[in-house]
Amino acid sequence: MPELHGSTILVVGATGGLGREIARQLSDAGATLVLSARDPAAIAELGLPGAVIAADLTDPAAVRRLVDVAVTVTGHLDGIVVAAGVVAFGPASELTGDTIARLFAVNTTAPMLLLQAAHGPLAASAAAGRAPFFLTLSGVVSESPTANLAAYSASKAALAAFGTAAGRELRRAGIRVIDARPGHTETALSSHPISGTAPPLPIGLDPVAVCTRIVRGLADGDRDLPSTVFTAAPR
Repeated sequence: MPELHGSTILVVGATGGLGREIARQLSDAGATLVLSARDPAAIAELGLPGAVIAADLTDPAAVRRLVDVAVTVTGHLDGIVVAAGVVAFGPASELTGDTIARLFAVNTTAPMLLLQAAHGPLAASAAAGRAPFFLTLSGVVSESPTANLAAYSASKAALAAFGTAAGRELRRAGIRVIDARPGHTETALSSHPISGTAPPLPIGLDPVAVCTRIVRGLADGDRDLPSTVFTAAPR
């Protein structure tokens, strides 16, 4: 994948089920990684080459600082993968204010602030002849809001809407904003919700196949990855 070889890419949420696999595939494609999550020790356990930056995505100052530090690793930043996220289950009538606030802080506000902070470095990457991108993973719930996932669906739908509009604004600057919306995937996200309990779920998509499609989309210049492109067989 020569389009990714030599790129410096920040992977946010690098210890998650999709984040770590995307990071592994980007590394195999020759990218220089900057890996971020809340726990730096958990990042180190991944065994992936790259700089490690711990960050709390509920802290706006930490989000902006994450980009500043990432740029210093190689002197440029060519892509950001936002694979971090939290989920909450339960009826909308039972959601607490704290749960709603955290869902939107991590799933919506943090990516918005990341893109804002990265605008300068990504524009500089484009001016240098590279092909910078900003990838979000809103998931299928942004296309089809789901009962008992009302606030989670809303936080992801808001993220997708932001990316669509911001992508139109940034196209002239050469920055590609791309959103991936795979269906339910076999990761551990549903096993540690911030509120509620996951109901019985059908067997989800294979996370390796999902990540392979995402990384291929990054390399091929795709500008959108709707749920319909994730046609890999369930795990």
